[in-house]
Amino acid sequence: MVIELLKCKVDPELREQYLQLDAEVWTKALAKCPGFLGKEVWLNPKEASEVILVIRWATKEQWKAIPEEFLLQVENIFSQQMGQTYQIVESVEYQVYRDR
Repeated sequence: MVIELLKCKVDPELREQYLQLDAEVWTKALAKCPGFLGKEVWLNPKEASEVILVIRWATKEQWKAIPEEFLLQVENIFSQQMGQTYQIVESVEYQVYRDR
């Protein structure tokens, strides 16, 4: 399993709107992609502008096989509704280690 971790900075006053729209647009779109296993949203209780998105993929190959055009379409839909009120400040990939 591979983890895609995105650290986002969101206008604190619009955080709830961001979370709802993210679920409606991004999560629904990614759920249609082969290899998508699920998504969690982590909120920092000490920093209202910080939102961490943790997306689980079955394999890196399935994740990276998502067409760029599809991702751009989804981002355009999301950003048209959300405006420039957020920014992805960090994008990290993790491999899940499993004991054998």
